[in-house]
Amino acid sequence: MKVRRRTTLAAVAAATLAGTLLPAAAPAAAATGTGTGTVAKAKVPTVTGTARTGGTPLNMRRIPSPAGERVGAVASGKTVWILCQVTAQQVTGTVRTTDLWDHLANGSYVSDAYVERPATGIPKCTSAPVIPAPVPPKPGAAPVPPKAVAAPVLPKPVAGESWQVPVGASLVSGFRTVARPAHDGVDLSAARGTPILAAAAGTVIRVVCNVSAGSCDVDGNRTLSGCGWYAEVQHAGGVVTRYCHMVRRPVVAVGQAVKRGQLLGHVGTSGSSSGPHLHFEVHVNAAPATHANAVDPIAFLSARGVTVR
Repeated sequence: MKVRRRTTLAAVAAATLAGTLLPAAAPAAAATGTGTGTVAKAKVPTVTGTARTGGTPLNMRRIPSPAGERVGAVASGKTVWILCQVTAQQVTGTVRTTDLWDHLANGSYVSDAYVERPATGIPKCTSAPVIPAPVPPKPGAAPVPPKAVAAPVLPKPVAGESWQVPVGASLVSGFRTVARPAHDGVDLSAARGTPILAAAAGTVIRVVCNVSAGSCDVDGNRTLSGCGWYAEVQHAGGVVTRYCHMVRRPVVAVGQAVKRGQLLGHVGTSGSSSGPHLHFEVHVNAAPATHANAVDPIAFLSARGVTVR
């Protein structure tokens, strides 16, 4: 890969990145006024790299953490302009496993685990980002449960569509129960390595490692947050299905067309998980798949003649 160190305007670098961006990072030397009353833009040295995610857009965060607010994304294969690097949470990506995060010219951060760039020449950031610490609960205070969001109305079946259960397994946790009002899917208990199949024909739109710390290639636990290795499939009628906690990276790629019953991956326990199972979600009026457009997968499949036992 050909990369080079260059001097460029931070504003220009920011404009080339996809997504909703932060304001350009303040340069080390402030802009100064000229005799004509115009303002000269300060130049900021940057190093170019390339986002490599295997197809899924690389998320840009407000702080160097997978839990940080998402402020945009850059497509895989596109250029990023790196100002400096900070040491933060370790991430296992498609390029490397590292605790370095790249501070980009638009002010955001991306994990260096997904960036091809020169082995040397990138400076350390001179000022550390402010990462807010979690606020501990008051002594004796009861935990505040997350608020449930009313699920949208189930859509009518699309003519000609055909659905199935994604894994031969029993239901162990339902959709938005009283105990888990923010649980946007159902948990289907299955042995590690059990094939996970596409519930219907569609196109793969996301293949992601989603975990708050460490790697998706190891067993997770309930102290973590995140879906682990997961895939999303876009179906007819604006329906998206999500398949979480896979044992390793899904066997499909973004943009790949899949048939009903086609292998997507295998059951595991990556991310926030206490044991091998498939966390399965159905979203309507999607993509994107969000908390607000999740529906009960059991009811959705039942309306299509499919029973989960």
